[in-house]
Amino acid sequence: MKRKPEVVASFILSVIFSLPCTAMAESNDDAHLRETIHHLDQALFDSFNKCADDAELARHASYFASDVEFYHDNGGVTWSREAMLANTKKYACGKYTRVLIEGTFKVSPIKDFGAIETGVHRFCQNGTNRCDGEADFVMVWRNLNGKWEITRSLSFGHRASAVQTSDVHAMRSTDIDDIINKNDVTSVSLALIENGIPSFAGAWGQAKKGVAATPATLYNIASLSKPISAEVALQLAAVGKISLDENMSEFWTDPDISSDPRRNLLTPRIALAHKTGFPNWRNGRLAFERDPGQSFGYSGEGYEYLAHFILNKTKHPIDYWADRLVFSPNGMRQTTYTEQPWLDGRIAYPHDAQGKELAPQISNSAVASDNVFSSASDYAQFISGVIRAQREISPLSADRSRIQTDRKADLCKSMAKDRCPALAGMALGWELFVIDDARYFMHTGSDDGTFTFAYFSPDTGSGAVIFTNSSNGSKAVLPILRLTGTDQAFIDFLDALVRGDAA
Repeated sequence: MKRKPEVVASFILSVIFSLPCTAMAESNDDAHLRETIHHLDQALFDSFNKCADDAELARHASYFASDVEFYHDNGGVTWSREAMLANTKKYACGKYTRVLIEGTFKVSPIKDFGAIETGVHRFCQNGTNRCDGEADFVMVWRNLNGKWEITRSLSFGHRASAVQTSDVHAMRSTDIDDIINKNDVTSVSLALIENGIPSFAGAWGQAKKGVAATPATLYNIASLSKPISAEVALQLAAVGKISLDENMSEFWTDPDISSDPRRNLLTPRIALAHKTGFPNWRNGRLAFERDPGQSFGYSGEGYEYLAHFILNKTKHPIDYWADRLVFSPNGMRQTTYTEQPWLDGRIAYPHDAQGKELAPQISNSAVASDNVFSSASDYAQFISGVIRAQREISPLSADRSRIQTDRKADLCKSMAKDRCPALAGMALGWELFVIDDARYFMHTGSDDGTFTFAYFSPDTGSGAVIFTNSSNGSKAVLPILRLTGTDQAFIDFLDALVRGDAA
């Protein structure tokens, strides 16, 4: 039976006006419910994003009750699943990709019924990757003996998205298509940051054969995992769980170096600054190549050593702390160190330089230095949080902006003096360059069939995240950065660094 209009209006108002005291309020007790609903949301809209395929449209339909009521401020009301899906197929399937704005997602329990999900989502045009519109949404989920289904759905407040706010986003989709085609890059996912907050997300190319990449596609970010793990360590130091300068051997010593007294020189700070003296990866046995703390030597082993220390001292692995201290506070719900059910169907497969598709590498247990999966937009959320932390006035904030390992001489030896930054070296988890009095933090990642890049400046408020699933991905980075039109001094430096420009 249809609800009377006044009852329907009463229902909508009660949901919306109750948000500040219910759906906006969460406790640790609701963490499991939040994860359940978030995974359902991901599955629901994964099928929506693929609903041009009838099988995916049927999967999408399975999340709704047969008598679901759907309220749309522009489109009106439908009173059944059949009517709602007819509109979805006619107006949305194959035309739009839905992206959840992660910092807005909220869940509140309904006693003896289910839950209310609220948030803001954005719809990107599949043909152009432009994300011009966004809207608020409410979904009422009912739990029937473990089977969750949506009984009411509201989409309202449709408006122009903040994602298209400046000339930076005037880049044409064809420009990036040309870049990836010219350089044999399988796909690119791009997120931009302006004024310290994410402002744009787009994707081009193929996640795997026959599957288009979207802003929701998840990439193995390779060594861009290290800044996340570094942030975990910094947050643990901020809450007093560890000290950046304590002797890690009191809680962890790798058996391979148990008889080497230099193990007592290893600290979290030294590991984050790549000064452990370890190789990047051990060849059979772990051994020092140089004394700890003396000089730069990029080392994944140093990050894994730090992760063992964190596990032994705090009794929890690094991904446990990442969820609580980094992912949740920054609204990152598309990032994981380990295999998760919601990765299925969303992964960008790596491709070698000849375009051959490779199997994705997914970890069963957390690797601090590699193999994290994320979307470019989620990583932009992470950077936004780091920018906020960089702008705080605190001893830790000052530490973040301090060069821990000076590399200016090595980086600039083939450049003309006027092209070199004022400062260059390794900070805590990021490379740091000071150019024209502005700080630029940068990191890259490279695995078989993958190249990733991210940078930001807490001083200009700008940044970019570029994920690719191609061994040729590095070739696309500078051309794409040029299109953004921001932070030209930094991009000019990167260009000179890549070319070894001595002129």
